[in-house]
Parts: sequence; structure tokens; C-alpha cells
Amino acid sequence: MLADWAFSIIWRAESTRHEEYIDNYRKEIWPEIYGKVLDLGPGYAASLKLLQHKTSSSGKYVVDSNHIQKYVAVEPNSFLFSGLQKNAEDNGFLVNYASSQGSCHNMQDTLKDAVPFTIVCDTLDNPDNIPSAVLDNAPYDTVLTSFSLCTAKNPQAALDSIFSLLKPGGTYVFLEHILHPAEDDATVVEHEHLNVKLWSKLQDWLTPLSKFFFHGCHLNRQTDKMILNMDGWESVEYKSVRQTHGMQYKLLPFVYGKAIKRA
Repeated sequence: MLADWAFSIIWRAESTRHEEYIDNYRKEIWPEIYGKVLDLGPGYAASLKLLQHKTSSSGKYVVDSNHIQKYVAVEPNSFLFSGLQKNAEDNGFLVNYASSQGSCHNMQDTLKDAVPFTIVCDTLDNPDNIPSAVLDNAPYDTVLTSFSLCTAKNPQAALDSIFSLLKPGGTYVFLEHILHPAEDDATVVEHEHLNVKLWSKLQDWLTPLSKFFFHGCHLNRQTDKMILNMDGWESVEYKSVRQTHGMQYKLLPFVYGKAIKRA
């Protein structure tokens, strides 16, 4: 419980500081998000503003109900719920909770145009024990993860759950921290000169500390390779970015892209 609270404080400060930079990359793939959406580990979900929006009948700028029909957010840290709910309501969603984790304050002036937004306090680390609120809305047109698989206790199980919950032809949109790609990796689209071997070793060495202080965050996961090596994708497209604009960010290269489930 204390770790969840501490992480919520750190995440609020870090996401606010880093959001504008990361949004430059999100804008390339967030247009792929449509239909019934499952978002795993959204945190405060500040990126909701990047979804397709429209002007509602009440004159408010809200998420487009013709593009997004339903949104299910699976977030295990209840200390993030107030910020998550606020961001959802600010984007015109009608928020409800799948359990008694809190009360929702629906925005009456957007009720007519509102897209349902369900908050589920859980994870998908166990494919044999997926929350009923998630299963009830399956299959999904889009599943989304954004800097969440680095903290998953069982990332492969979470990916297996993602795949099973996607409809045939559905899209998995991802943006995740990874181990530094090899020096000659063709997926790297933005980087400056960096001693990749050194920084990769630092990621390995510092991962135990990162796990302890940052809610289980693994600096050295190869989530890109895990996604690529799964059977059943029609296609997998992604790019990798080596962050070099700050000392701490050199430990946080990331991959962003999409995978289409075979129809």
C-alpha cells in the first residue's frame, strides 16, 4: 500500500515533466486506437487527450463516440484513480468503477454524448484469472499499453492476455521501456552517439534498485522482442528511440508501434 502511494507521487511528477516529449511519439500511433478499447496500466491516462475528439451537443470538446465506443482501464494502483477519473471526465467520458474502489462524479452536461469509461482495479498477469469486467466487454478492437509492461509481474502472461482479448484483426498499440537495442538495430529512429554496451549493462545493474523504488519497474526488459516473437500476429511494426536528453533518460529507451492480430 505504501509503495503504491509513493509510486503515485513519483508518477505524477515524472509524467507531467515528460509528457510533452513522449506525446510527440504517441501522436504517430494513437490514431490507431478505435472501437472498444482496453487500456492496461494507464496511470493517470493523460494521453486520453490524443484520442479522436469532437464538439458535443453541449459545445464541449470530448472524445468522439463515433470512433471510441467503450473504454476499459485496468489499473492496479488505486492511488492513481482520482487523477485517472479526472482525466477521463475532462475528455467527456462517463466514468464508472467495476468494484467499490470509489464513487464516480458523472458530468451531467455531457451525459448524452459520453462514452462509457470503466476503471478496473486489477492486472492481467494471470490469463486464467482475467477480471470479469474485462471479459464481459471482450473481444476488443484495440488494446493499449503505455509504460506499463515494465512493471508487470509476468509480462508474457500479460501479453498472452492481450492477444486473447483482441478480436481477429484487432490492434495492439504499445509504447514501452526496453533494454537498449543493439548498436546496429534498424528499428532505432532517433539517437545520438551513445555507448550502448555500457548503458545496457547499467540497465542490468540498476534494475534491482529500479524494481524496489519504482513499483517493480524493470529497466532491462526486451518487450519489443517478446511482442515480435509471439505467434498469431498478422504484422508487427515498431520503432525504437534512445533518449539522450537527460542522464536518467539514457536508461529509458523505448519502443512504440502496433501489432495486428491475424484475422
